[in-house]
Amino acid sequence: MITLAVDTSEARGSAAALRRGEVLGVALHDTAADYSEWLLPAVELVLSSASLRMEQLDLLAVAIGPGSFTGLRVGLTTVKAWAEVYGKPVVGVSRLEAMGRSLATPEQTGFIAVCYDAQRAQLFAALYQSSSGRLTLVESEQVISAEAFVSWVDHRAGAETVNWISLDPELITALPGWQNRAARGDTMKQCSSQVAVAIGKLAEERARAGLFSDPLELDANYVRRSDAEIFWKGR
Repeated sequence: MITLAVDTSEARGSAAALRRGEVLGVALHDTAADYSEWLLPAVELVLSSASLRMEQLDLLAVAIGPGSFTGLRVGLTTVKAWAEVYGKPVVGVSRLEAMGRSLATPEQTGFIAVCYDAQRAQLFAALYQSSSGRLTLVESEQVISAEAFVSWVDHRAGAETVNWISLDPELITALPGWQNRAARGDTMKQCSSQVAVAIGKLAEERARAGLFSDPLELDANYVRRSDAEIFWKGR
């Protein structure tokens, strides 16, 4: 199985090509260019570096959020277009879940807390229960302050150890509440910026189980309301 995975959830996006979980090529969005300018050349670079063409792909994987409205729209719209033009199946993946799965192991049980910077002094965050390498979402993905997320996790996990993974661990580890969690044995791991790789691996697993997404119905999970909606309701 050859997979192209795309993550345009926020400024630290990426694209990756994989073959049965093995990384063939990766491009990082390490520029100020909009995704509408960056994505197509980046994917072309990833595919060419692996001596691949779009026609050779077996699967398209895309992050469905949470994240920015503009970035997610570009990624989803582009992947949907490829699916239609090339007749490729699609799997949409939560970015937070993909990050959490990169930490989970088949023998692991317990809680995994996942988060990254959502700007405006908030995080995109979720808490999962891990069992046999699979994650079950505890409640729902959310946009929340770092302090509130630590408190929320503390309330639900109690004395149980939590494994944390984040693109921005310092937003958690600098908090007084984290010291209490660390004293209970909690650990924090820096997530790789190549999140598209984790998205591709999770998508391949779902594809093997026949769990594809309908490209026509695939939509983003923004979690946060758009600026336009906030402004309008504020009026």
